[in-house]
Amino acid sequence: MTYIDPHIHMVSRTTDDYQRMAQAGCLAITEPAFWAGFDRSSPRGFYDYFRQLTESEPSRAAQFGIRHFTWLCINPKEAEDPGLAREVMSLIPDFLDRPNVLGIGEIGLNKNSRNELEIFEAHVELAAQRNQLILVHTPHLEDKRKGTRLIMDAIRRNSRIDPGRVLIDHVEEHTVQMVLDAGFWAGMTLYPDTKCTPQRAADIFEMYGTERIWINSAGDWGISDPLAVPKCQVELRRRGHTEDLVRRVSLQNPQTFLSQSPKFKVNER
Repeated sequence: MTYIDPHIHMVSRTTDDYQRMAQAGCLAITEPAFWAGFDRSSPRGFYDYFRQLTESEPSRAAQFGIRHFTWLCINPKEAEDPGLAREVMSLIPDFLDRPNVLGIGEIGLNKNSRNELEIFEAHVELAAQRNQLILVHTPHLEDKRKGTRLIMDAIRRNSRIDPGRVLIDHVEEHTVQMVLDAGFWAGMTLYPDTKCTPQRAADIFEMYGTERIWINSAGDWGISDPLAVPKCQVELRRRGHTEDLVRRVSLQNPQTFLSQSPKFKVNER
């Protein structure tokens, strides 16, 4: 079965991973801008990164018949320096009209600090001004519930943002319901040890349903699995779920959300 991985950081992965994902049925990926594993020291580093996301990486993916789309921002981990963050943000508008850019992301909070919130709100305002989709990162550990609430409140304060055009990612059992109840889309990240394993994601579908929710691998330079989405498909089938349900959460739901951008086009095999 074909699928879309709507959140994966392919700049950190090998070309072999593209080959294995294509063999597993991957049609398209979307790659949010993220933390490189170290704090970059100047806006120039981000300029080159944005070029990589909009020029080099689409070509590498195309070798294997995979469509590559991206999101741009300065990530929450580097937002603690508001001066640097605003310099980086000033670069983003020049890239937004590029053909594979879907919106602003992955913005959000890491430690729920005042500086992170200030830069998050500035990104939301940029998305509102340019009518962009938004992809949101939520904190990883004990502050996830608090951070998710802060994020949703900040988005609601900008009346021009439609929750149906915002994907709040990395939801888990204790945050998924509040995100869906508020009208946002929810993303579950499938990691081998942390966040949601394929088994936990299957449990969440069984408890909360399949409306406005997707799965992704968020594969990056850490311990992660670029084939996590097809592995979750296998887990859902093992539990006796229908092919329609498997297709909905791994292909149709990402298509529905992402197609709100006119740039998102995928040819199904």
